[in-house]
This record gives sequence, C-alpha cells and structure tokens, in this order.
Amino acid sequence: MEEEIFKSVFKTSKPMIGMVHFKALPGSPLYDKEAGINGILKSLEKDLIALQEGGIDAVMFGNENDRPYQLKASPATVATMSYVIGKLSSIIEIPFGVDVLWDPISTLAVAKATGASFVREIFTGVFGGDLGLWNTDCGEALRFRRAIDADDLILLFNINAEFSTYIGTRSIEETAKSVVFSSLADVICVSGGITGEEVNLSILKKVKETIPGTKVFANTGVNINNVEQILRIADGVVVGTSLKRDGITWNEVEKDRVINLMQKANKTRGSI
Repeated sequence: MEEEIFKSVFKTSKPMIGMVHFKALPGSPLYDKEAGINGILKSLEKDLIALQEGGIDAVMFGNENDRPYQLKASPATVATMSYVIGKLSSIIEIPFGVDVLWDPISTLAVAKATGASFVREIFTGVFGGDLGLWNTDCGEALRFRRAIDADDLILLFNINAEFSTYIGTRSIEETAKSVVFSSLADVICVSGGITGEEVNLSILKKVKETIPGTKVFANTGVNINNVEQILRIADGVVVGTSLKRDGITWNEVEKDRVINLMQKANKTRGSI
C-alpha cells in the first residue's frame, strides 16, 4: 500500500481508530428483542457522535457483542449491520471501517455495501482456542474482494487472533513478514489475548522492525496510560474498551474519555 493511499483515507499519520460496537444482533444469544434493531441503532448513534465529537480520527463498526463468536456470520448479521450503518451514513463525518466477527467474506460484503474505506479481519493462519479449530482462506477472501470490485478497501490483517493461539512454530515476526509477502496485507494488527488486553510492546516493536515498509497497528488495550509508548512504535491504533464508561467493553462511549485520549495522542504525534 502506498503512503498516499493511506493518508488519503485517514488524513493523518498514526491514526486513532475508535470502535463502534454493535449491541447483540438478531439471532445471537444476547440479542435484546424488546429494544430491537431500533435500540441497536440508537446505541450506535450515541457512540458514533461521542467518538466524533471527542476528536477521533476514524471509526470501525464491529459486532463485538455477538457472543459466543462464530466463524461464519449469519445472513441476519450481514443484513442488520449493513442496514444500521446505512441509516447512520448521513452523520458519519470521518473515515470508517467494518469488522464482522470472524468472517472475512461477510466483512468485505458489508464494507462494500456501506461505502467503508477499510476492513479488519483474521485473513490468514490456523488457530485453536475458544472458537475451536479456526482455519482461514485468504486467497478466497481477496478473490471475493476483486469479484465485488472492492480493491480500494484497505485491509487490516489481525495476525494473532484474540481468544485463540496460532497453530505453528513460526514467531509472530516471521508470520508478519510472510503475510505481507504472500497475502498482500496493507496493515498488520498486533493484538493482546482478548478484547481490551494490552499489546505486548516488545512484540509490537519486533513486528515493526521486521516489516519496516508496512504499517503496523496496535489492535487492543490502548489507553491513556500507554498510548504515548505505543504511538512511538506503531503506525496507528484501534481502541475501544478504554473509551467506554468505567473502561468496560459493553458500556457506552464517553466523550470525555475520547477527548482525553486524543489530547495525549495528538501531543505525542506532534513530538515524533
């Protein structure tokens, strides 16, 4: 990915991407039938406004609360996410992306339908963990991207999946180098063990040093106490949990938390 393309989407160096978490969607165990889809829409609208007014650079829509997670999204998930993001499109003022857990094909489809600029997914690797045996097919996903004329989507590759362990003997640095070469990744994301868990800074640094010509993002656990250290290594971050009330993933976004984090991030970015 050329630097010009990256900056044309994010409009800044080292972008801060805030998560807009859907409440549980129809068909998932935690779906609130009484609140319905309108309740999901109202919740996302509030979080989106708080993130934008707080000064975040970009947002990413994800179905984080569709627990327990699946490796193939249902038609109801794809339809609801596309519908709700479409309803919000008139108030989206910054670049946005999509992540349909944990399904690259559905992620690309929703992104194309809604006009997203980027996606994040587990595109490569074989993992074992809470989701059972988790295999991927990057070749199928990227051919699907070509088939739906979505080559302009920036692909964020999460290479150490949350809730699971990579099955293999390669180090994460070796994996990152291989993924960039063989799988055409635009951005490599490095994660903690679960949602909200801090990234290991030494691992983040090793990955960045191994693939200096490729963007590397910190994907989980970014907060006001570590954002300066992270931004001095990473080319951007994805942040969700620390922007929520009481730092709890399932709560609403608090604008003051966004403002405070962005003030720290902007000060750091200005000094690098």
